[in-house]
Amino acid sequence: MAVGKIYAKSETGCCPKFDPKPWDGKLVKWKGKLFLKDRVASFFHIPLNFGKVMTRNMAAIAAAGAIAKTPLLLCDESSLWGSDLFIAVGKPVPGKSMEKISGTFLTKVFSGSFGEMGKWIKEMNQFVKSKGRQCKTLYFWYTLCPKCAKHYGQNYVVLVARV
Repeated sequence: MAVGKIYAKSETGCCPKFDPKPWDGKLVKWKGKLFLKDRVASFFHIPLNFGKVMTRNMAAIAAAGAIAKTPLLLCDESSLWGSDLFIAVGKPVPGKSMEKISGTFLTKVFSGSFGEMGKWIKEMNQFVKSKGRQCKTLYFWYTLCPKCAKHYGQNYVVLVARV
């Protein structure tokens, strides 16, 4: 099931268009924000089964009537061999691993090739330090699939730092 079939505002039939303004340079506080948690296999941070994992989870989320009002997908790239995915949901999804995330986060939006990720991470760390904070965990929000990024003409990635 494509994400766009769940989020009605999609003009691509897949990912909804992303508005970076609410996420760029913002301080966000969550208390018990609910996410479905899953894992993607990777090879040197290159995802191997991302589409399959997303399709399976989005179908379960839709079936449970647990679609979040605002799409949000956090990736914790904690290993060369895999990453944890956190998909925001409106309520628990039966049979799925759920996790509540609380804390204070700084967000910054980037656009461009994934080859720039190292530069973005350095810039994000500088941004966090400029706010007098320290990054405890860094999440990546890949807002669009490659096909939709091409359609919209932007490849937005939001770095979300728990501070």
